[in-house]
Amino acid sequence: MTGRLIGIAWRSARRAPMHTVDAVDISLEKGVEGDHKGAKFKRRAVTILAIEDWKAALSDVAAASSDPIDLDWTARRANLLVEGIRLPRAIGATLRIGPALLEVTYPTTPCSRMDEALAGLRKALHPDWRGGVTCRVLEGGHVALGDSVEIIHAPPERKAQRLPG
Repeated sequence: MTGRLIGIAWRSARRAPMHTVDAVDISLEKGVEGDHKGAKFKRRAVTILAIEDWKAALSDVAAASSDPIDLDWTARRANLLVEGIRLPRAIGATLRIGPALLEVTYPTTPCSRMDEALAGLRKALHPDWRGGVTCRVLEGGHVALGDSVEIIHAPPERKAQRLPG
């Protein structure tokens, strides 16, 4: 199964506005070119969000408020937006976006900034890795809108176990 890259964004500093672009270089040294996190946090050099998960979260918030919601995906502050593919929900999974090979290191945990963007969004992004994934770069390359997205390796997903009592 393959998907497609439909959004690219980066920010130069913490709390800085997101810049959207049509193409970007991804490298082992810098992560997403121009993004402030890639050079500092190698295990979180690239963040990826699936549009389907974003829309599901917005739908949950809208259902609770009974108002239609149209919030741009960049409010999530992810670097790459993909469609047509379910992101792996397992640490150690690998995916290829264009020529870049990325390894999932963590789910992207929603923070309080999500509720600043839209009340209730943090909670709506939390279940089932809806907030996306963070990745380290295994192989860099120049990625562009329309590039294919393919899961190369997906370990079995682990659900949190509930303890009795």
